[in-house]
Amino acid sequence: MNTVLKYFPDLTERQKVDFDALFPLYADWNAKINVISRKDIENLYLHHVLHSLAIAKILNLKPLTTVVDVGTGGGFPAIPLAIFFPKVNFHLVDSVGKKIKVAAEIAAALDLQNCTFANKRMEEEKGKFDFVVSRAVMPLADLVKISRKNISKEQKNALPNGIICLKGGELQGEIAPFKNCATLYNISDFFNEEYFKTKKAVYLPIF
Repeated sequence: MNTVLKYFPDLTERQKVDFDALFPLYADWNAKINVISRKDIENLYLHHVLHSLAIAKILNLKPLTTVVDVGTGGGFPAIPLAIFFPKVNFHLVDSVGKKIKVAAEIAAALDLQNCTFANKRMEEEKGKFDFVVSRAVMPLADLVKISRKNISKEQKNALPNGIICLKGGELQGEIAPFKNCATLYNISDFFNEEYFKTKKAVYLPIF
């Protein structure tokens, strides 16, 4: 939790309570349904929560913005973002029922009113959203292919509507088809822990 406060010192009391509650909730659920590597649960705040919040360093989402998290797994990046942006609406999609159950149960325990859930493939999702977010779910070209239809044309944020995905490793080949419009961020520019040295975020506007 201290790693979150280090970079986001202006959290409200409610946000602090909610972020604090994430570890016991995920530790409990992870013992029943494995959504985070057993070895990695101790690194929940650094590897999962703070990593998710890199998106908040790229874009300060305005109230009533709508965001869909593709392949949310246990709720990343959407649940940390939903705590951080309580007036933004998040729709969490995953094709694996037990993973979406964990995300939904954790959101319910925190009384997050700004999250909805769907156990389906993104190809089946018909809703319109301002932004698509994801964390290392699939190659960028595949993500564009299945989610382009879901990007709303109505703009309300500083960045045009599109896709923001969290990635690791070498990405030049993956973003090559989009190099004229994609923006690549080094997450190590936001957070100085060693873990983020190879972590990147890609923003791709969709028109």
